[in-house]
Amino acid sequence: MDKNCEPIARLIGCFMSLPGVGYKTAQRYAYSVLKLDKTDCSNFAKAIVDVKDKVKFCKICGNFTENDVCDICKNRQSDIICVVKEPKDIIALEKVKNTKWVYHVLQGCISPLEGKGPDDIRIKELLDRINNGNVKEVILATNPDVEGEATAIYISRLLKPLGIKTTRLAQGISMGSDLEYADEVTLTKAIESRTEI
Repeated sequence: MDKNCEPIARLIGCFMSLPGVGYKTAQRYAYSVLKLDKTDCSNFAKAIVDVKDKVKFCKICGNFTENDVCDICKNRQSDIICVVKEPKDIIALEKVKNTKWVYHVLQGCISPLEGKGPDDIRIKELLDRINNGNVKEVILATNPDVEGEATAIYISRLLKPLGIKTTRLAQGISMGSDLEYADEVTLTKAIESRTEI
């Protein structure tokens, strides 16, 4: 039984509603909030409300933005679209030097177990972008899990009749890892994605 007073217990419950936050972590966060002065608490609460009030999805690619169109779509012209599952994936891919593509965020992946089919994610919007522009290549950068693979295969089959070059991120052994710890699927992908040196 939780022996915290009601406001603390409620705050712990709020933190626990976040993905990956268990009771102990939520409790630590709640106690940290108690140590903040009132101004810092107000700023913290305002930041949460501002995120809900001001952040929306880019009407072109689906990335997070405060405006109708995100900075990437506004400032970058490209005939290559990189398809990702979520806006946070863009942050990871933007670390690549000399990025020359624009993005399309699906807002999820095909997942029958979660009741998500092709009509529940932004595939139609991707096809509209391709049909309305001069897209030469689509990079499928969904996660290398069951849902990501299913989504990539589904999209690639839709694009094949359109004559659009469709590529998938290479998969396999990461730098600095040992072969003995790699699973069968990872090793298979590494062998299939091998390149000449």
